[in-house]
Amino acid sequence: MSEVFVSPFRAGLACRCPRCGEGRLYGGFLAVATGCDVCDLDYSKVDSGDGPAVFVIFIIGAVAAALALWVEFNFEPPVWVHVIYLLPLVLGGSLVLLRPMKALLIALQYKNAATQDVDLQP
Repeated sequence: MSEVFVSPFRAGLACRCPRCGEGRLYGGFLAVATGCDVCDLDYSKVDSGDGPAVFVIFIIGAVAAALALWVEFNFEPPVWVHVIYLLPLVLGGSLVLLRPMKALLIALQYKNAATQDVDLQP
């Protein structure tokens, strides 16, 4: 099978296989499948770690903070109003972004041949 270039951003954001861009990456909401059902790429060594959660926290946190400041300075609502619109934004936005961010990091790891085979012994 010849290697076809697949954009890691396109494959990651579509939650597809980083090698062929067609097979599903996930078997559940965030559970990575055992392998690609199209090109048979083994996903057993895939590990995105905490990176996706950190990026989602930074993105959603910046959006929520900016929105909260804008609403506060323009309308001066009570605190409970902030809770009403920020809670769904933070929870929903985090759930929506976490899956593609994890897939994006996995696709970038595949493209850059990143491994964790590091010998830490002196």
